[in-house]
Amino acid sequence: MAEVAQDWYMAHHLGDGVTRIEEVHVAHWLRCNIWHVKGRDRDLIIDTGMGLRPLVEEVAQLAERPIMAIMTHSHFDHAGGLNQFDCRCGHVSEAGIIAGPTAANTVADTGYVRAETFTALPYEGFSHEQFAVRPAPLTDLLDEGDVIDLGDRVFQVFHLPGHSPGSIALYEAATGTLFSGDVIYDGALIDDLYHSEPEVLLASHARLRELPVQTVHAGHFGSFGRDRLHALLDKYANGEMSLGDPDVWIAAEMAAKEAGHG
Repeated sequence: MAEVAQDWYMAHHLGDGVTRIEEVHVAHWLRCNIWHVKGRDRDLIIDTGMGLRPLVEEVAQLAERPIMAIMTHSHFDHAGGLNQFDCRCGHVSEAGIIAGPTAANTVADTGYVRAETFTALPYEGFSHEQFAVRPAPLTDLLDEGDVIDLGDRVFQVFHLPGHSPGSIALYEAATGTLFSGDVIYDGALIDDLYHSEPEVLLASHARLRELPVQTVHAGHFGSFGRDRLHALLDKYANGEMSLGDPDVWIAAEMAAKEAGHG
């Protein structure tokens, strides 16, 4: 039986006030990137992971300034911890989901939450079968063109549906930095959920091509630059990057991870 983890979160400081926080005992193939962006007047948390342990209590740097928590979309692996914050932001088209989350509408019932998802327990008595996203009614609604001002840095909101109807990304023009959520990341994309629309996702990708992006901090896996962004967009457009059957994909990811350790 797995033991309760002493540390649930790990912070990776990337420079320029950006930190990637990860739930280290959530499997690499599911683990969401939780992004912390420092500002002069307030900070951003972009996506909150599964919410299995209190972020602010366990990651000391989050207590330094007021936090604006943003969900790029309402899926369980990105919005599970949103309820922990007072300022909760997201797109209006998914406000109802996070206000009344279920296993179905947060896609927690699609086969990704399983015993193999966790290498340790977040707390005594935890069972993956009991996992549920807690209600977190949005306090602020974001939409295309909105501006988020941290005092010394500014982000523009892009509404980029397709993976989900309310998927958003944040773009900092001054640095060419894009926080993309699950609109694009360096791995197989999920476009077959109950509210996914592949053709709409392609249109969102077309918008990304027009931006002078220098760095992408995505919802999963590692960050990458402009050339890799365009290569990934091309691969998806050519039908090479859709994830498909989760059981087959997870088995392949686990096998690759084991082979890598070998």
